[in-house]
Amino acid sequence: METIKLYQQDVYLKQCNSEIIDLSVVDDITDKSNHTLEVVLNQTIFFPEGGGQPCDFGYINEFTVFAVNERDGLVYHTVDETAAKSLHVGDTVNCCIDWDRRFDNMQRHCGEHILSGMFFREYGGVNRGFHMGDEYMTIDINLEEDSEFTELTWDMAMHVERCANEAIWAGVPVITRYFNTKEETEQLPLRKKLTVDEDIIIVCVGDINNASDCVACCGTHPSTAGQVGLIKILKLENYKGMTRIYCEAGKRAFLLFENYHEVLTKLNNKYSSSTNNLFEKIAIQDEKTKASKNELFVLKQSVTKERVDALEQELLLIGNEILTVEYADMKVDDLLNIGRALIDKIKKLLLIVSPHDNTLLLFSNGKSVNCGKLVKENASIYNGKGGGNQESARALFPNREYLDTFIDLLDKHLR
Repeated sequence: METIKLYQQDVYLKQCNSEIIDLSVVDDITDKSNHTLEVVLNQTIFFPEGGGQPCDFGYINEFTVFAVNERDGLVYHTVDETAAKSLHVGDTVNCCIDWDRRFDNMQRHCGEHILSGMFFREYGGVNRGFHMGDEYMTIDINLEEDSEFTELTWDMAMHVERCANEAIWAGVPVITRYFNTKEETEQLPLRKKLTVDEDIIIVCVGDINNASDCVACCGTHPSTAGQVGLIKILKLENYKGMTRIYCEAGKRAFLLFENYHEVLTKLNNKYSSSTNNLFEKIAIQDEKTKASKNELFVLKQSVTKERVDALEQELLLIGNEILTVEYADMKVDDLLNIGRALIDKIKKLLLIVSPHDNTLLLFSNGKSVNCGKLVKENASIYNGKGGGNQESARALFPNREYLDTFIDLLDKHLR
């Protein structure tokens, strides 16, 4: 006995009553302590995963169906194991699919058909792989049927995209045909050779004499191409000698455009531009930013040198004492450059405080004082953390009070 697939008779059927013909508890492959219940029905509206298309979700009575698979003609609906207390073989149950998910899959799958068909028609590109992911769809196109084309360019992809959308705008019919044998399909303009000899399902988009696509497929599709709404190619990349097409179709393509438009509008507002001159405005701003960065670099170098020179004089004056300075207008990396430039001039210890992040930098000539050892052995007493080597180290504290207390400790310890 096989499960009757009602979705093959009517893809728009959202619910039905079915009889349970088998139940089985299944162990989770990754967690043997976790179990699920597989429900087999005499007939189903749930599409099982296959042909690159995800399965339907929905409900059997009040129990959530979160996976559907087909094995040997039977369709298995996976629900939580707790359903075993309520479901029994012979029961009549109500089935209801998540229609939004179903129609989303139908739009995307049919969009893939049309796009693949156009790659084949225009450039002899054969679909050698298809995946419907959560973020986007991918189609792997191999240019193998027309020797004139050896590389798929972005311009070629845009031409195919326009052809695919024109088929959608024309609202051509999408017809699913069923054949018992391979011989019955010989007059059809198939873009891929059949890999089965019997029980064949052929999906044709448009008139059979001028089809946008015609290929064997077991998935679900809308009755007209117009219901796909929109197809958008997002990017191309080389993949195993083929071209991987990243794309979207249907409502998802529209939502992508909606998001892109929102981002574009914000950019236009930020740069006081229109879409036509946005790149020009960004380029101008980039040049201004580059000039400002160069100016800032020169000023920073000048300030750093002035402070190094001033600290060198102070180090000469204090001799074998600890010098503590604080700079609130420079980042830690810049303060490190100041300290490292003075290492040869330090007789005992130079401490530089970065107040905005409660960081203390320690510098010495590496002989009289071991900076890294000081931090390692004492900073944790005041909830500080950090490290370093003999000549330089840093310690980060949760607040200024702890930092000041640590400096006081060093002053007393090394006096």
